[in-house]
Amino acid sequence: MEKLGPGDPQHIGSYRLLARLGAGGMGQVYLARSERGRTVAVKLVRAELAAREEFRARFRQEVRNAQRVGGFWTAPVLDADTEAAVPWVATGYVAGPSLQRVVEHDHGPLPERSVRILAAGLAHALSNIHAAGIVHRDLKPSNVMLTIEGPRVIDFGIARALETSPGEGLTRTGTLIGSPGFMAPEQVRGDRITPACDVFCLGSVLAYAATGRLPFGSTEGGEHAVLFRIAQEDPDLSGLPEGIADVVRDCLRKDPATRPTLDAILSRTGAVDTVEQGRSRDPWLPGSLVAQLGRHAVELLEVEDPTIHGALRAATDQEARGTGDPEARGGAESAAAAAARPATAHPQPPHNGTPPEHTTAHPAYGYPQPHPQTTPYNPYTTVVTPDPTPPVYTP
Repeated sequence: MEKLGPGDPQHIGSYRLLARLGAGGMGQVYLARSERGRTVAVKLVRAELAAREEFRARFRQEVRNAQRVGGFWTAPVLDADTEAAVPWVATGYVAGPSLQRVVEHDHGPLPERSVRILAAGLAHALSNIHAAGIVHRDLKPSNVMLTIEGPRVIDFGIARALETSPGEGLTRTGTLIGSPGFMAPEQVRGDRITPACDVFCLGSVLAYAATGRLPFGSTEGGEHAVLFRIAQEDPDLSGLPEGIADVVRDCLRKDPATRPTLDAILSRTGAVDTVEQGRSRDPWLPGSLVAQLGRHAVELLEVEDPTIHGALRAATDQEARGTGDPEARGGAESAAAAAARPATAHPQPPHNGTPPEHTTAHPAYGYPQPHPQTTPYNPYTTVVTPDPTPPVYTP
């Protein structure tokens, strides 16, 4: 997470940007909050892509597809503007690191129990995706986020509808879509894509999570060598815990028709009773990762709104310099105070110790305001004479 830079927008649609989350092939991703206070991730498409009508057509379709996906195991698409000068899409923010970061930097390979629950969560997520008529095609560690409650699948950036009609130019036989190292043989060969493609990718992700290695080798020797091994050779599953080795091996079968279904994978993980309604009933990650997720949650709470911070800073600087005009300084202070208040807050009337029974509605604030009194009120010495005029309170 990084601070917004000078060239970053302050708002996208109705979302107030707070920080940068990262960048990908499609564009920049920002941490933002909605008008109701929900934390979201907003992906802003790169301007050069937005200028291409073919990309816009694909982007429209992908957003429509992703909006059909339900369930607890994915990051929901909340809002989008595919017709804006620079298109964008807002999804629910997943508070946790990616599986790739956890394995490569934060922890290393996960224990067998964690991998079992990971498999169950991903099987649920893929079931929801397939129920919407979509094959994800790009399930990989960087698209799997780990939270305290369980894994979440994100980024439907290159997902395609199963029912895409021929001739649209968006999905064609022979088009290579996916990430080398986490692709199915039929993707490599350019054959027909079915949900079984995602099952193969799931097997590769689980092998990586348990061993820290890609089952068909890294791309350091060249992507074409990896693609050849995926299509022709057996995976390297050495070091894989015995309890999950069989299900991973079955997922990685070359023939799509012989791979297990997602329901079969779910039952074979032994984690059916462990996960429920998108959540793990018990802690499913090692203690060090749970502590890291707690720190991440605290960091998220401490993210400041840069627009409020900027208004307060401007007012402070103006006060320090002095404008020679007290009304101007007061105006700056009022603007800063207004920016710092929540959108639903109302200005509070002054209070001078007058008891509440001697108040009426203030015309500007709509809140009780003291009646004029000839003698300042002292709760210890003053005897209050009831006002014959009944008080008026404005809720």
